[in-house]
Formats: sequence, structure tokens, C-alpha cells
Amino acid sequence: MHTDQHLPTIDLPTFEKLSNDVGADFVGELIKTYCSETPQLIAKLQYAMDANDAAGFRQAAHSIKSTSQILGALSLSELAKELEMLGRAGELNGTQEKVDRLAAEYDRAQQTLQDLNHG
Repeated sequence: MHTDQHLPTIDLPTFEKLSNDVGADFVGELIKTYCSETPQLIAKLQYAMDANDAAGFRQAAHSIKSTSQILGALSLSELAKELEMLGRAGELNGTQEKVDRLAAEYDRAQQTLQDLNHG
């Protein structure tokens, strides 16, 4: 299930629809909140994985999935969805590589969102 490679870092139609629906100022606030909260959620993912806390892992992945999808970070949302399913199944062994990929994809998404917001 490697569909994420075919998805853009930020899906522009999704982002533009959000901007049109709520206004550029509010999107700016959403991006600011997203960029301050998502690193904390990634840290929670890592912590839950290390502690073998499947419920905490699933919850952090779910939050990342939902907020990423709203902002158009579809590749990141798909990665988080995979992690959420693994957490739901209680299968945390071998998830480090996916958590690392998610963190790298977040870095790209966050940069692209900030560029779009200031563009």
C-alpha cells in the first residue's frame, strides 16, 4: 500500500477550496496551529511506539490524518491512515520506518503550506 508516492505533498484543489470556504486569514491560523501541533503528535507517535501503547499510537495517527486531510496534505494523511490502522490492529513492531517517512513528509507539507500561505 504505497499510494502515498503518487499523491502531491499538498493537493492544491483541496487547499484552495478550504481557502475559499473559510478565508485566507483563517487558513493562515489553521496552518499556524497545524505546524505547532503536528510535531507534538509525531513525538506522541514515537513515544507510543516505544512504549508499545497501541491506543495512544492510533489516536496520534488519527489526529495527524484528519488535520492533514483538511489542509490538503493528502500524502501525509495516507501515511497517518496506515499508521492508524496498524495501531488499531496493535501491530507496532516495524513501524519505525513508517513513522520516519511520516515525519519527513510532514517537513515537506509544512514547508509547502507556509509557502502557499505567504504566496
